[in-house]
Amino acid sequence: MSTLLLRLAAPMQSWGISSKFDRRTTNMEPTRSGVIGMLAAAMGVSREDSLDAFKVLKFGVRIDQPGTMKQDFHMVHRENGSKSTAWVTYRYYLEDAVFLAGLEGPSEFLAKLESALMHPVYPLALGRRSCPPAEPLVLGIRDVDLLTALRQEEWQASSWYQRKAKWQHITSLEIVRDAGLDENGYAVRDFPESFSQKRRLYHFRNVIREQIALSQLVDSESTEKKQEVPTEHDPMELLEDSDVSIKNQNQ
Repeated sequence: MSTLLLRLAAPMQSWGISSKFDRRTTNMEPTRSGVIGMLAAAMGVSREDSLDAFKVLKFGVRIDQPGTMKQDFHMVHRENGSKSTAWVTYRYYLEDAVFLAGLEGPSEFLAKLESALMHPVYPLALGRRSCPPAEPLVLGIRDVDLLTALRQEEWQASSWYQRKAKWQHITSLEIVRDAGLDENGYAVRDFPESFSQKRRLYHFRNVIREQIALSQLVDSESTEKKQEVPTEHDPMELLEDSDVSIKNQNQ
């Protein structure tokens, strides 16, 4: 088995499971149904098509940069004969979040998914249409299982958040993944069977949470610093040169 890794980052994301009526909530991490929906859109799968091809995939995410939950509201109007009624609906989003998502499955199928994400049929979104993903989205296929890939991949958080994490002495990241047959997880209704607008259907899947030490990951910020070539640049040199040129012009 191999694992396709995705970097799910954007100014805003929203990953709802139990959203109903006028209150659209979001999980604090991406859902299987949301990511499968994005993959289906990339491959041109319609809402009425079968999702059986995606059932072989194992899914997991690593929370590299926790987002901040934000609430938005919309005024909804409904025409009723000669009268119009209005009410407020609430929608929740994650702001400035970064996740590492992994999909374990057959290599050939993962290669098709990777190609589709690079050349999507329908626009891609992180949970909602108003949340397009930032680049890079696709990190590539790793020839390891899901858990190993999530434990080994470079830290994907923004450089400012990595510095903040060091100041706050954050030493670990959380992984949320499909539980194995011999693992004790908890059930969430997040296994999509149908996206049909006539009858959406989701089954339960077992989920497990665990921590991964940051010391096991590559620090992308420190890696960039190591690649920088040291110089003896004098920041005052330009000022001195400009003073000389001004004096020469005056003479």
